[in-house]
Amino acid sequence: MSAAGARRPRVLLQTTIPYTADDWHVGRFSLLRDELAKYADVVARDRANGADGNDPVLATIDTGGFDQLWLFAVDTGNGITKPECGAITRFRERGGHVFVTRDHQDLGVSVCDLGGIGDAHYFHSKNLDPDPANHVNDDTVTTSISWPNYYSGPNGDVQTLAVAEPAHPVLADVKTLPAHPHEGAVGAPATQPDARVVVRGTSKETGRTFNIAVAFEGHDGSGRGWAESTFHHFVDYNWDVGAGCPSFLSEPPSDAIAKNPHLLDDTKRYVRNLVSWMGLRS
Repeated sequence: MSAAGARRPRVLLQTTIPYTADDWHVGRFSLLRDELAKYADVVARDRANGADGNDPVLATIDTGGFDQLWLFAVDTGNGITKPECGAITRFRERGGHVFVTRDHQDLGVSVCDLGGIGDAHYFHSKNLDPDPANHVNDDTVTTSISWPNYYSGPNGDVQTLAVAEPAHPVLADVKTLPAHPHEGAVGAPATQPDARVVVRGTSKETGRTFNIAVAFEGHDGSGRGWAESTFHHFVDYNWDVGAGCPSFLSEPPSDAIAKNPHLLDDTKRYVRNLVSWMGLRS
């Protein structure tokens, strides 16, 4: 990824909730952490509320020495504060790189308070997909979850990708990613000229296409960015169903990856490509 002896990127892998055993705490992303650690120096942590209500690391990320922020929005609201949003915005304006992912319906809705990359995330009650035709349920099996909820397949399996042309370097030699019964929605904000949809998926229930990721190239000295439709592309359970999941996840998983671990090779390549593409803080 870099010349021998060159500095490795410093990555903050952060969730938007304090540690909660029966939830998507950062310990459930241990396999991603280990994969990232092959290419970067990683600090993995859950949200911590300081005396002022702000997370002391996120609220100072613009001066904290990190090159990349990998933000996993697993909250149902109020996952990041205004001061933290300001610090993340300054971090990217000053050359830091930001990856943001969430999940279905309103899970991770706090990222709407982030400008730019936050605008790429569409939810059920806030920052809705500008196309009303997408305001319908795609996953019709788990009726307790509303749109956006694109069904790319069962947990424990992979989905085939449709890479947009021209092919983005992060998608080099990447043809699949982990599947999930109800992915969220992303799109390129009209106000962000450096943003474009780079990869799409296809619903295994309805045959509809949906966006998986939006890349922000960065401009005027700002860092690069990436908006991803679901954190289930990276969580331990979707890489190894034997790792377990919170009790509220009820859909029966597939054993496809368990039977053929090589199905994760593309996903690991995707992680490597993301780290490399975002790189060091400029």
